[in-house]
Amino acid sequence: MLRALSGNDLGGRPPRAAGRGLSVVKSGVRRLLRRAGFDIVRSTDNRGGVDDFIPFEATMRAARAAGLSVGDYIDEVMNGTPGATESTIGELRALGVFEAGPDAVLEIGPGSGRYLEKTLKECAPGRYEIYETAAPWAEYLVETFGVVARPTEGFALAATPDGSIDLVLAHKVFNTLTFLGTSRYFFEMARVTRPGGRIVFDVMTETCLDPDTMRAWATQGGAGHDSYPAAMPRRTCVDLFATLGCTLEAGFLAPMGVASTEVLVFAKTA
Repeated sequence: MLRALSGNDLGGRPPRAAGRGLSVVKSGVRRLLRRAGFDIVRSTDNRGGVDDFIPFEATMRAARAAGLSVGDYIDEVMNGTPGATESTIGELRALGVFEAGPDAVLEIGPGSGRYLEKTLKECAPGRYEIYETAAPWAEYLVETFGVVARPTEGFALAATPDGSIDLVLAHKVFNTLTFLGTSRYFFEMARVTRPGGRIVFDVMTETCLDPDTMRAWATQGGAGHDSYPAAMPRRTCVDLFATLGCTLEAGFLAPMGVASTEVLVFAKTA
């Protein structure tokens, strides 16, 4: 997952149009930030796009100064969508996703852990694995919540055995990845989920892209950030997971940026 971006707090790569010179400058800035104890991770400003960077320490300090948890600070202050994370977790609760008491949970790109923290309040898994590319955030989640950080490489969940996970999660991840990156994760998610387990993720489907919404993204989505958000057809997701032994149980909209993203819930049946 070295090429993949970290978790559910947006950020990412320099724009292609910036050219090689700007890329070199940004690489130098990143090295200096890391030497100073910072790591470049996803920006949490969904309206700004994937080219905004937020350092771990600065985000933590800002949340403390605001008197908020990291997750609430991201929802309320940075994203301007208070209660968004809790709303998604509440929908999943109502759908019975946590009722079976999953013993093994895996989350792709948890970032700051805002969904992770609330998921742990809903269930008490014996093991919670994470695949997170931003080392300071991963270390924070391990130390704070006792989760297991797995090595990241490509778009794979290589450290997790086949059929070993009860609940696989990915929140606000696939709206920033390429089609191929997302597709590769889909195969991996189905591979590691045991029969009877569930797979939960959100993507920007055609359900989220009526003409008015497209106009809102085009006019308010942030200049110079053409790589975000990335769309994925709903039918493509449903048909692919059907071939992987997974049945769509439910779908609902969740706030993201100037509009919404669609959360899909699949059950692994075979």
